Amino acid sequence: MSLIDTVLSAYGGRDLWLKAKGIEAEFSAKGLAFTLKHRPALHHAFLKLEVDHLVCSIHPIGSKRKSVTGKLIDGDAHLLNNLNLITAQRKRIRQLFPYGRRLFWWDDLDMTYFAGYAMWNYLTLPRLLMDEAAQFKEVGPGVLEAEFDGSFPTHSNKQQFIFDTQTGLLQQHNYTVDIISPLATAAHVVKSHALFDGIPVANHRVVTPMRKDGTARNGPVLIDLHIHAFRFV
Repeated sequence: MSLIDTVLSAYGGRDLWLKAKGIEAEFSAKGLAFTLKHRPALHHAFLKLEVDHLVCSIHPIGSKRKSVTGKLIDGDAHLLNNLNLITAQRKRIRQLFPYGRRLFWWDDLDMTYFAGYAMWNYLTLPRLLMDEAAQFKEVGPGVLEAEFDGSFPTHSNKQQFIFDTQTGLLQQHNYTVDIISPLATAAHVVKSHALFDGIPVANHRVVTPMRKDGTARNGPVLIDLHIHAFRFV
């Protein structure tokens, strides 16, 4: 059995992910990455995404306007009010990073883009491993190197996924956060998994800078992410 097949089996099976249409989740996230961009932490935010398309909504996206939902649709960021009406939008937002004032602070639309594509990537694994926009190569026991198409919404074109060789569960995800800096190499370590409706989900993840050998530094903590609830819709 290939490593990708082992991973798919560990997370519920290929058929489950091919049939999946959407995911709803509740999550919290904090860390230095928020502080550096003058962003509030996300506490028990609600998320809804489409598995096969880059559509992801997060509510609330900011602390000052509690009713604001951030919605990412195919690379365009939108803010919606409590009537689900668009109040602001920014098209092809990725090309604006990391330049100008985004080197120092992000607004709600910027945060919508970052949190939207990042959570979409994280929560759609292992469906991500079947995407035609990426090529995966097994380079060692439990280690996949990925090269994504330049238009694919993800942290960086080249990434590394490390899985437990016995269980097939994700242990670590290495990448560069290009929208922050080409020097922003990160080690995304999975601290635990939890079962939601019988499906294992990486429910606690900690991101720190990555050493040259690919291991995670002890700190500082860039992102501390907790998944409180998860279900297919």
